[in-house]
Amino acid sequence: MAKTRTTPWDPAEHLGTDEDIAAYLEAAFEEGDPALVAAALGDIARAKGMTQLARETGLGRESLYKALSPSGNPEFATIMKVISALGLKLHAAPAGSG
Repeated sequence: MAKTRTTPWDPAEHLGTDEDIAAYLEAAFEEGDPALVAAALGDIARAKGMTQLARETGLGRESLYKALSPSGNPEFATIMKVISALGLKLHAAPAGSG
C-alpha cells in the first residue's frame, strides 16, 4: 500500500486579495472565538508581511508573532492597531442582521 503524502496547509498563502482577507477575518469573527480571531489576524499579517506590519503598528515583530498566534492573548489596542495597519475596518451590526 502506498503511503499518503501530506503537506502543511498555510492560510496565508491563499489570502491574495483584500476581499479574501476580509472574508477570512469575517468568518473568524462569526465563530466568536477570540483565539481564532487573533490567529486569523496572524495569518493575514503573514500574508501581508509581518515586518512591514510591525513598522506600521510600532510594535515589535516578535511581539506580533506571539500576540497573533493561536495561543496569544493580544490586548484590544493591539488588535485595533493591526486592523488599521492592514487597511481593514471593524463594523458593528445587530446580531440578527445577517
